[in-house]
Amino acid sequence: MNKPLPTESALLNGPDGTIEVLIDAPAEVRGIALVAHPHPLFGGANTNKVAHTLARTLRDLGYATLRPNFRGVGKSEGLHDHGIAETEDLLSVIAWAHSRWGMLPLALGGFSFGGFVQTRVAKRLADGVTPARRMVLVGLATGEVTGARQYSTETVPADTLVIHGEQDETVALTNVLDWARPQVLPIVVVPGADHFFHGKLHHIRDIINQRWAPL
Repeated sequence: MNKPLPTESALLNGPDGTIEVLIDAPAEVRGIALVAHPHPLFGGANTNKVAHTLARTLRDLGYATLRPNFRGVGKSEGLHDHGIAETEDLLSVIAWAHSRWGMLPLALGGFSFGGFVQTRVAKRLADGVTPARRMVLVGLATGEVTGARQYSTETVPADTLVIHGEQDETVALTNVLDWARPQVLPIVVVPGADHFFHGKLHHIRDIINQRWAPL
């Protein structure tokens, strides 16, 4: 197996200015993946360990994986917009990725707030020419969460992989079950895991590898 390429940093032109992106690519790119990090007003950034785990796991499955910083984080410009303008930003990153690698299969990954935004991105893409083929959501923000924040999270395709910690102290497991129940969507629960999967990040990698074959 050829070694993956070193992590690349890029500055892209977004709807409201620069978007800073980390890119993890395999030696042979067979798909494109976009990974979204947790809430930018609570320390979230593209270097978050869950986002990093998602990116490296998807890279090893054959995806060129992009991890943008949400607006207001790092070198990304713009003001936080509760997921609305962030959706447009992520769509612009996907368009850039297609211009670089072509119209390859697309996967979406998101952690916490990033997962919430990715459900919006998937909804926007669903009726277009480049719908997401795969989606994985970890610690998904839905319902009322710590900090009196409220999320009306979109429904997702039936084959979406949703991973949640049993002891998530930010987004209660019951929130995710309430969101999933009307969709009859299975949830993978990691026993003993908190919101950030401290000491249990390898379970995220292993679950994805069990469910998804390499491209």
